[in-house]
Amino acid sequence: MSPHILFLPGAGGAASFWHPLGALLPASWRKTYLSWPGLGLEPHDPSVRSLDDAVAHASRGLEGPSVVVAQSMGGVVAVRLALTHPERISHLVLTATSGGIDVASLGASDWRGPYRAEYPKAADWLLNDRTDLSAELHRISIPTLLLWGDADPLSPVAVGCRLEQLLPRARLRVLAGGDHMFARERADEIVTWVTEHLRA
Repeated sequence: MSPHILFLPGAGGAASFWHPLGALLPASWRKTYLSWPGLGLEPHDPSVRSLDDAVAHASRGLEGPSVVVAQSMGGVVAVRLALTHPERISHLVLTATSGGIDVASLGASDWRGPYRAEYPKAADWLLNDRTDLSAELHRISIPTLLLWGDADPLSPVAVGCRLEQLLPRARLRVLAGGDHMFARERADEIVTWVTEHLRA
């Protein structure tokens, strides 16, 4: 059976972030592209006002089972989904995310100021969120591919290395010169890694 892939964007909110990668994956694979209401330039929705709401929003996109491919803030949602709905997820692909761990201690720059400047009308809840899932990651037995760029100040490779240590079935791959948006801008360079992971 062809896999179903649920794509979760980062704080920019737009489902289109993942369109370049999705277009390179087999046409027979079913794909759902989610956006985040109220984040980036996306229209606000009163039903999404917290990370818990975002997790509930994303859970409605899961089939049984699904592959979850997630960028940055979306990766925190993906980890929450993996903890609450493990039977509905076959594989995880996490790119340039905190994964719910403290990234400041690992050299990450604070993204909140620049984000607010770029998206002045975006919802406040994300800026105030301080989710810490580090004590729970050992419970995730789903095969996980970690994709990082080595030129990303928001989620440096040290974050990926730490997640690889905490997640029991994780493998880290690093794209040379990749910045925070490499999964969109250099989709052609990561599609083989993703395809191999899903077919393993």
